[in-house]
Amino acid sequence: MLLCSCTSYVARDKLPFPLACSNCDDNVKMVTVPLPVIASSPNEGITSGALAAFLIHNKKDEINALLAPQVNYNNNFGATISLYGAFYPAPEQNIEISLSQSTRVNHDYEFKIRDTSYLNNKLELNAFVYKYSDGSARFFGFEAKSPLQQESNYDDDEVGFNLSASYQIGKYVQILVGDRFRDVSIREGAIRSVPFIKDRFREDSVPGIDGFTAHTQRLSLIYNSLDSRDTPTSGGYARATIEPSVKALGSAEDYRHYEVEIKGFIPLDNARYISVFRLMYNQTLGDKVPFLEQSVLGGETTLRGYGRNRFIDNSFLLCNLEERIRLFRWEVFNVTADWEVAPFIDLGAVMKSLDKARTNDFEYNPGVGFRATVRPNIVGRVDMGIGRDGPAIFVGLGYPF
Repeated sequence: MLLCSCTSYVARDKLPFPLACSNCDDNVKMVTVPLPVIASSPNEGITSGALAAFLIHNKKDEINALLAPQVNYNNNFGATISLYGAFYPAPEQNIEISLSQSTRVNHDYEFKIRDTSYLNNKLELNAFVYKYSDGSARFFGFEAKSPLQQESNYDDDEVGFNLSASYQIGKYVQILVGDRFRDVSIREGAIRSVPFIKDRFREDSVPGIDGFTAHTQRLSLIYNSLDSRDTPTSGGYARATIEPSVKALGSAEDYRHYEVEIKGFIPLDNARYISVFRLMYNQTLGDKVPFLEQSVLGGETTLRGYGRNRFIDNSFLLCNLEERIRLFRWEVFNVTADWEVAPFIDLGAVMKSLDKARTNDFEYNPGVGFRATVRPNIVGRVDMGIGRDGPAIFVGLGYPF
């Protein structure tokens, strides 16, 4: 398949916006790369197929747009056709779309837009609208030692949005306000070998098991000295967030989220080695909080030795340590990419509250990641972590944190 890769030139007026824009030459450079798809995750199982990545360049030979149609097959969901697109019409703007439909249960329709062009680039606006159905979702019960024997499956069917506006104060500080809405339906899942969640748990023990609505407002104070939003190599990031949920504004229950996150990036040898750490604490306070609105660990961005939503309780404490090592810089099909290996350790636990944290509740997930990075905005990655349930492999775009 790689032998079919090529570089071609297309007249700009033949490519609609936002595939090509005023930043592109009259003859737009397009690199086409067909790739096999082989992915495995604890919740979904093995997925195989093929995709073609179309990389469209601007006048500076930077990627102006990425378009990736894909077809794959999974025993649980059947055949899936999807289309992912990332567009960068201006340095201050980026747009992402994701369209996916399976023959059985699963679908995913997403639209994201980010714009920092207002008020002399001090105001950043973000919008995310989605509709998806995940028939591989799992629930094991609450608390840190929820046993594998309690595993249950369901279809997490959601529609919602996430809006935010942040304003720059000084060089590194931002104030962010946001609004988040999700309407969740719990239906029969696609994994027939695992019991349905409603056959194993009841509404009085698992709030939200019959579906729920969440409408929350968010206020964050952010410190950000990172040298890049998507592919940072140095700097620090700190965020403190409060997010209340109020019945009067459409939520199923009254509750509050509190979250603190700290990240650091320490480069060595001209950024050939980048030591990365993240510390994160989340606390959820309230009665009858829907289970998917509580503090959740597991998956490709938290504990990479487990599937998504493996551990749920009122709070969590998480530490991620990762060493990103650039093995080589290689130009493939006229695209310059950094090829990285990233050994990591994820350490985290859920708990009722921080003062009730116990050492033996923490999950220790060592692992290794492999990444191809096209700076400043594209990262392809494969991460494999090991937890006490066995290994987990995640394939996706973007750094995990």
